[in-house]
Parts: sequence; structure tokens; C-alpha cells
Amino acid sequence: MTLEEALSELAALEDPKMRAANEKRGDDHGMNLSNLRSLAKRVKTDHALAKELWATGETPARLLALLICKPREFSADELDAMLRQTDRPKVNDWFVNYIAKKSPRAEEMRLRWFGDADPTVAAAAWSLTTVRVAKQPEGLDLEHLLDLIERDMKDAPGRLQWAMNETLATIGIHHPHLRDRALAIGNDLQVLADYPTAPGCISPFAPIWITEMAKRLP
Repeated sequence: MTLEEALSELAALEDPKMRAANEKRGDDHGMNLSNLRSLAKRVKTDHALAKELWATGETPARLLALLICKPREFSADELDAMLRQTDRPKVNDWFVNYIAKKSPRAEEMRLRWFGDADPTVAAAAWSLTTVRVAKQPEGLDLEHLLDLIERDMKDAPGRLQWAMNETLATIGIHHPHLRDRALAIGNDLQVLADYPTAPGCISPFAPIWITEMAKRLP
């Protein structure tokens, strides 16, 4: 599929009602994402096309690019540049989860991005840190991470705060010897304590999240 054909297919997915709903969440597209995924399946993996789509700067094109690219093909500098362009929530979410976390450069980028002055970039580093806390904690200073969370999370911008909170909860869930401290930090900071949670879902408030998930561990 050519770039022009892909853009035409994306334009055909535009729905004004869907755009209105998405704009309430900060996204500037009118696509049903299930339909977008169906389009991606038809296009199949095409890294060259993905790079062309990304270069348009348009959210629909970038979302499709993230579904058809090859994460391992991006250099460190390309990953860094792309992350700094993910101002829209859905583009950022998909980039972090579908590209950064799946890249063989994930640890390299986590270290590169950690503490970056751009909160969107720093948030990605915390998201990658959460993966390591859960799956490969060896070499991480978990106490130091808790120190940083205790110091910075309450006043962090929204996206960064969310990512730090996720790390806090993951430490509390997967590392019982630090659970009491993680719970204490969550209770003290009260970050996301009032977050609206749908019935049947677990609150992102760390003390509730930790307590509920810890019960489910074998």
C-alpha cells in the first residue's frame, strides 16, 4: 500500500461523533480503533510505510504507523525523537506500549530517558521501569525508586504522575519486603485517591491497587 492509499483509507474511517468523543480525551482523530486495527491487518507489517506515515505528523497516520512498524528497526535516536513528538494521549500510549517496551533497546532508552526534563519523556522511562520492577528487578535500586516517588510524585504532571504511581504499585505488589513502605507512601501522598473507577475495576490509588493485587498472588 502506498502512502496516498493509506491516507485515503484513514480518511474513510473518520466519524464526526467518534472525533467528538476522542477530543474529550485529548485525541484529535475520529476513528474507531477496532476499524483501525482491521486496516493495519490488511496493510500488514511495512516499516517503510510506517516511517512515511509517522512523518506526516497526523495522529491517524501515526497510530497506523505504530501498528505496522517493526519496533526493532528503530535506532535509539529515532525512538527518542518519536517519543518527544507523542503529544496526543493515544499516540503516546501506543508508542510506549507497542514500540518502546518491545524494542531491544528498551533498557538503553529507559536509562537515557530517566530524569529527562520533558515529563512525557520521563514518564516513558518510569513505564519501562515498571516492566523491570515486575519482570527483571535485578540491578534496580528499589529503595531509591521509592525515595524518588515519595519526593516527586505528588507534584508531577499528570502523565508522569500516572507512570510513577504505576511503579509504586508494582513495587508494592511484587516485592513484599517493601510493601509496607509502598502502602505508606501511597496513603501519605493520596495521589489518585479520588480517581473515578468503574464497577468491577481496581482503583489506581496505590494502596487499594497493591492490597487487591497482593491478594491474588500465588
